[in-house]
Amino acid sequence: MKPALLFFLATCLSCLSAKAQIITASPLLQNTYTNPVIADSYADPSYILADNGYFYLYGTGENIMKSKDLVNWTYVGRAFSTHRPDFVTGVKYYWAPCINKINDQYVLYFAMSKWGGIDSCGIGVAVSSTPEGPFMPYDNPLTAEKENGKLFLSYEIGVRNSIDPCYIEDNGHKYMFWGSFHGIYAIELSDDGLTIKPGAQKTKIAGNAYEGTYIYKKDGYYYFFGSKGSCCDGANSTYTTVCARSTNLLGPYTNKIGELLTNNKHEIMISGNSKWAGTGHNAEITTDINGNTWILYHAYSKKNPEIGRMVLMDQVKWENNWPYIEGGTPSSRAAAPILK
Repeated sequence: MKPALLFFLATCLSCLSAKAQIITASPLLQNTYTNPVIADSYADPSYILADNGYFYLYGTGENIMKSKDLVNWTYVGRAFSTHRPDFVTGVKYYWAPCINKINDQYVLYFAMSKWGGIDSCGIGVAVSSTPEGPFMPYDNPLTAEKENGKLFLSYEIGVRNSIDPCYIEDNGHKYMFWGSFHGIYAIELSDDGLTIKPGAQKTKIAGNAYEGTYIYKKDGYYYFFGSKGSCCDGANSTYTTVCARSTNLLGPYTNKIGELLTNNKHEIMISGNSKWAGTGHNAEITTDINGNTWILYHAYSKKNPEIGRMVLMDQVKWENNWPYIEGGTPSSRAAAPILK
């Protein structure tokens, strides 16, 4: 078995272990924190600030954490209970969730895939009245066949390796961005976000160098964040967080000198260092009460890669409307966000 696959399987096993405990960044001083903020495998994180004042974080493997401050996290449970999505045969858990509040319910998008199943994989959707679940796979009532959570499969949408969903609402319209190393695409969704809008056509957003898409709007620009490189090779992972921007949600996105993201041109934002490898698949960006912006993402500890992809946090700074983090690599200790 290839080393990359061994590391991926070890990471997934760690994801599936339910640990009902507090996993904390162990602040050294008041209002500081140390990386990682979650010292366990929560690959491909996505989180949301819920109505009850807690942040809820979801990762590959279906476990859920919650936090008041983005630093100290408590285990909640699993996203699914007895009713589980099964539209990809033989897949027991999801990859790369994307959590949102749409209308009056929490909507969880996710990828279901076998390792290497680039045509059989696809994007699913589930709903819950609370961020703690349990989530129920959505069945489109207009479809005769019960699809148990399926939004679309790769071969149905015409995009190979349809994984890594990202939802964004813009000017009253709802969109799904998704894809991997066969291109990043976007398509408009229905008003409830649970199906593709009738007649909608996909738009290619980025070339074949990226996955882990996240779109963020700030000061008149749409920022594409993605990951480039190998995700799952443990201490040898080369995942790097990159970015590009556009004045239009559907592009074209470019780097600082105007080269196109569809031609795999971008700016590098977060790279590994002597301690961390595979710095990628960032979660959402949060703004604190001082106007500072913060990004969560995953990485392997080079010392203990067997733990899997842990969750790190850093402040996003801005220069000439371009994002960066100090030093371009994960911090060790930093001032914590002030959220209330």
